[in-house]
Amino acid sequence: MEFRTTSNCKYSCDTATHTLHWINAIIRFLKPFTFFMHAHVVNFFKDRLWESVDKEWMDCLRNEPIENLLLIPSGVVQDHWPASLKDFIVTLRSLVFPREQVDLHTVLPGLHVFSLNSVLAQGMNMKKKHEVEVLSAVVNSIADSARGHTIVDVGAGQGYLAQVLSFQYQHSVVAIDACSHHGSITDARAERIKKHYAAQMRKSETFLACKEVKAIVSIGCCYNLLSEEGIDKTETQCGFPMSAGVKSAGFSLGKNSRDLACQSAERWRGMEKDAGLHNFELHSFRAAFQMVLCKYYPEVMITNPSIGRQGKTLRRRQHRKVEYPLNHKEIVCPSLHSNMKGSCCNIEPTELETDKNSGLALDTDVLFHGHSSTKSTRCEGTKSVDKYALFEKFSQSGLCRLGLKPSQDIKFHEIWKEAEPFAELIGPYWSLRAALGPLLETFLLLDRLLFLQEQGSSLEVIMLPIFDPEVSPRNVAIIAKKILTQL
Repeated sequence: MEFRTTSNCKYSCDTATHTLHWINAIIRFLKPFTFFMHAHVVNFFKDRLWESVDKEWMDCLRNEPIENLLLIPSGVVQDHWPASLKDFIVTLRSLVFPREQVDLHTVLPGLHVFSLNSVLAQGMNMKKKHEVEVLSAVVNSIADSARGHTIVDVGAGQGYLAQVLSFQYQHSVVAIDACSHHGSITDARAERIKKHYAAQMRKSETFLACKEVKAIVSIGCCYNLLSEEGIDKTETQCGFPMSAGVKSAGFSLGKNSRDLACQSAERWRGMEKDAGLHNFELHSFRAAFQMVLCKYYPEVMITNPSIGRQGKTLRRRQHRKVEYPLNHKEIVCPSLHSNMKGSCCNIEPTELETDKNSGLALDTDVLFHGHSSTKSTRCEGTKSVDKYALFEKFSQSGLCRLGLKPSQDIKFHEIWKEAEPFAELIGPYWSLRAALGPLLETFLLLDRLLFLQEQGSSLEVIMLPIFDPEVSPRNVAIIAKKILTQL
């Protein structure tokens, strides 16, 4: 297996030495910007986060059209920007692992990607169907070349991949998932396909320690859920760092950085300007709401409050409604105050890609006016007087979501008056911070790759983008095979 990038990336990961060189370059770049990595955007106003960024950058970007801000995570710069800002973005992108989908037929000769029929594809959205079609073909090719007799699908979810590998490719498959509910869904789905495969939970052995395991195909995602050595208390082996090279570097990430690694440049680039503008406005409401909590409910702050994250079902519902990646959910909460008539407003939340625990949850125009906002550029959003009214309603709903009784003493207007002059800086700040997401994901992936490369000549290892990044942003697979002479 061989993969060579044709992008502007000047680094290689074909050997452990090259991979470690790339990793060290990323660490050197990141060290001056740890304030971005460790920041939590909900604290934007409370901690005055914009003051940690070069003032020349912020003064420039606060006047930029929303379309230009949304392109920053993709490495697009404008000629009139300060040289130091352009250098930051261009250098950052040069360190990011390329995401253009590889020609799989070149890397894996003989591979054939089947289009799933309506029976096997039942329950899949477009993204899931694309992922299962491609990944099942890749796994089939690797299993055949490694002469594997059984495929173990770890983290099988509802069994989409496992069932395609079983029914389409005729492999023996063991599906493992930590959620027992997923097992019952998998069984019910298999019955509808007119066949049934009993998947039994087994304790997973590591790829290297288990002689019977001949190959592994790993797709990265959910980095926010990783355990990190020295930060998270766990009795099991941590998910980061894995390689001796990264461990010796002593560079920690922390949860906010791992959250940030989930950001997708493709999703930012695909966001329409109206949606991007109003999501920045929502970030300002959420950050101002944090000030409400800090001033009036300080005891809640130690719990890292979240006012709502949407599940996969809700994301699928929203994807069927609009082209860009927003979320929808109705929120109703129990009676907490006599004036609330037993419930909060029903609201339609939207979300750019946010911090995983930011709890951003409101599309204010749909919620309070029943329609989306008019066409807008950076300067045209909701009027100032309307923004305060929306912020107050946002806060009331947020308190409701947290199970807190709204107090008549809360001076929402004073909070908003303090925050509003700096609200236009959230878009530039968040865009710059999000640009680090693909680089942090590259760092995490290279750590995993290096861990395998450090095992020496007994393994053949490759890392390559196998999905269309516009459809599936988490598109990088790490594939390792034990050399057949060692089996």
